[in-house]
Amino acid sequence: MKKVIIFDFWGTLAENGVWSPIKQVRNVLGLRVPFSEYVITMEKAMMIQKHETLGAAFDNVCATFNVQCDEEKRNRLIGLWNKNWMLAEPYAETKEILEKLREEFTLVLVSNTDQFSISSVLDKFNLNDLFHHKFLSYDVGMIKSDPNFFEKVVSELGVSKGDCVMVGDSIQSDIISAKAAGLSAVLVDRRNSRDYHPKIQSLNELREVVSSL
Repeated sequence: MKKVIIFDFWGTLAENGVWSPIKQVRNVLGLRVPFSEYVITMEKAMMIQKHETLGAAFDNVCATFNVQCDEEKRNRLIGLWNKNWMLAEPYAETKEILEKLREEFTLVLVSNTDQFSISSVLDKFNLNDLFHHKFLSYDVGMIKSDPNFFEKVVSELGVSKGDCVMVGDSIQSDIISAKAAGLSAVLVDRRNSRDYHPKIQSLNELREVVSSL
């Protein structure tokens, strides 16, 4: 029986306010780097440390990719990033399901994120108290695909890997990363468009799936 459910945030518990902000940043910067390579580099540049401002975070992203970041480009990036969290909303079932699961499991939030956006959404929708622990990349100093990320989570929780299940919508950063660390993983595939097992289309299905692991 699992004791700990580890949740990704974006695309798992909450819907982005705009279409794929990370992909939009790539387009604004005019990068031709393969997406799988780009996303890891971008997240490391923006999300494994605190930045004084969102503008400073994007300055670091631009410098990392050796792209000139003038005021107009910086403002576009800041605008789309802020629009994303301001329009973001938890999925309809998120809060109710977390409240129920919290009575039975230790709930943990993990996310690749800057310090500005996710905290604003958690505060806005009163989600903070639903998690027993949070491991956010800008605090942890590494992103989820780092081999040490889930090792750190399990170690600090003081549980075994067999006690834990990761729930996320990204096969690469959530599922593969968790399984590489020895954790079970459940894919959230709301459009039922990917070939993976076990998976769910809604968090309403999670309790039954977790109990079968």
